[in-house]
Amino acid sequence: MGEAKRRKETGAPAPRKASNKPLYIGVTLLVLVAVVLGLFFLTAQPEPTSDELPVAGANADPFPAELDQYGVSVGPEDAPVVVREFADYQCPACGRFSDASQKLKEQYVDSGKVRFVFFDLPLQQHQNAMPAAMAARCAGDQNGYWDMHDQLFDAQTEWSSSGDPVETFSRYAGDLGLDERRFRRCMTTELHREDVEQSRRVAMQLRVSSTPTVLVDNIRLTRPGWGQLSAVVERELNSAAQ
Repeated sequence: MGEAKRRKETGAPAPRKASNKPLYIGVTLLVLVAVVLGLFFLTAQPEPTSDELPVAGANADPFPAELDQYGVSVGPEDAPVVVREFADYQCPACGRFSDASQKLKEQYVDSGKVRFVFFDLPLQQHQNAMPAAMAARCAGDQNGYWDMHDQLFDAQTEWSSSGDPVETFSRYAGDLGLDERRFRRCMTTELHREDVEQSRRVAMQLRVSSTPTVLVDNIRLTRPGWGQLSAVVERELNSAAQ
């Protein structure tokens, strides 16, 4: 007797299929837990004494401080620790690291403990990286370098694919209270292109090819971000104080 005929004659309900819903919920929860734990271990700040923190290579030479003139720096010349970043304004990873560099300025540079030097390394695949680097330096002519620097990273997704970045950057200059006409003239004449190119040559000289590359003195970070950056800075400050 067929199943359908048997149910008709006996009035028995059709057997219910086992629901997979609890299984799906369980798997989803496990995935979420794994993601949360992964983010925690990736972003958690290690202790300054942790053996997992990067150190300078064996017999590594100090960073050639005379090259700092080709970057843009903030903080005292005699700060016990110097943090240097080689970055591209259009690089997404650099945009994410910008939060860490802002914290660095607020917590260590402003207090005189650290000097921060930013080197332009516009990558060839990013068409607006060079104009962005020049925009920061043109703003610097009006004492607005770091304001434009932060604005470029904060609004990275707005101008990255722009066909007319000068127009966008000129608007930023106006919003920052700069003389927009002077800024635009600086951009259209490419006044600071050679400065940016010189910064890029420094990167090539040091064999820096990826962005962001971040050094604390002569120690290259392996996971650029606030956790590792602040831990290495603290370790080097403690070492300098001894």
